[in-house]
Amino acid sequence: MLYNAYICDLMAKQSVIQNSTSPPLKGLFDRIYKFLSHRVVYHSLFWLCYILVIVLYKGWEDGYMFVFINELIKSFFYGIAVYFNIYYLIPNYLSQTRFATYSLLLVVLVIIITPPSMLSLYFRFFNQPEFQAGVLDAQPAMFIMTFLILGISTILKIITDWIRHQTVKRELERQTMRSELRFLKSQINPHFLFNTLNNLYALTLKKSDKAPEIVLKLSEMMRYMLYECNERRVPLRKEVNYIRNYLDLERLRQGKNARIEFELEGSVQQQKIAPLMFIPFLENSFKHGLNQVAEGFVRIHIEIEEQKLRLEIENSKPTLPKINHRSGGIGLQNVQRRLDLLYPEQYELSIDNHPETYIVQLKIDLDA
Repeated sequence: MLYNAYICDLMAKQSVIQNSTSPPLKGLFDRIYKFLSHRVVYHSLFWLCYILVIVLYKGWEDGYMFVFINELIKSFFYGIAVYFNIYYLIPNYLSQTRFATYSLLLVVLVIIITPPSMLSLYFRFFNQPEFQAGVLDAQPAMFIMTFLILGISTILKIITDWIRHQTVKRELERQTMRSELRFLKSQINPHFLFNTLNNLYALTLKKSDKAPEIVLKLSEMMRYMLYECNERRVPLRKEVNYIRNYLDLERLRQGKNARIEFELEGSVQQQKIAPLMFIPFLENSFKHGLNQVAEGFVRIHIEIEEQKLRLEIENSKPTLPKINHRSGGIGLQNVQRRLDLLYPEQYELSIDNHPETYIVQLKIDLDA
């Protein structure tokens, strides 16, 4: 009960800290972004910017209000054509790979939409014959301009659909990877805990003085697994410290007959690594190696050079192979799958199974 109260108090304090350190303008920016993300809003802004550019380009010569009204009329008909193209022609013809039909309908749309636009401008200048003549002379240019705008809208639609598809695809891949990693990691932790509790149970039956020390080591390791391994990457120094605790626990359990050696070469600074990546290799070196030999050994060597890490684990093994290995390969399968997900094409794993020794070599690029 005290433990639960402590956890609740800690969570409450963390919530207060997070709320107090939130940027004061974050809510305002979120509302602005949400408003601008509405399709009606950003489409309206696009057409407004388009009209303003034309007005600024032509207005100094013909008058800003004169040009603005003209472009507003033309943009109204351009908009009808563009949205008919985007929401009907492209989904029903272009997306269905009916290219010839789509091209023909696009030309028909230009032929249908351009005359009403010209007539609107023509009647706007009902008492100005010189401007009406200008509208009639601009007929070919109006057809071409309408066709170009529709073509540009098609290209933009294809690009935005492709970007949206890639974004959704990447997000689905990330969600799938996170779900699979959580599943794989959940298999690692109980697997290790199961083995350690079995060892602790055996020592308590013997009323060994080593049991309290193992409980302390196990407590420290479980704290690391429960509270510090929830990130995609953890500091390498913490992972190395976890390995040291694991080996200390095994030394207490194995006794003096076992030779357990650990060597760290290189400098551990700010490097980060996926958590609990090495534990399945260590578990197998003891479970299927040292535990099966009267006087065996396990040697662990870690070499670090900037962002490159090399791990080598060598252990003795029984001369006669075990018959039943139903559960021995779960950890190795999990860690190799995690490597594929977290370090794609950024690691090398080799396993050498010799008559008397078993060697695992792993190289990881920590920058990945």
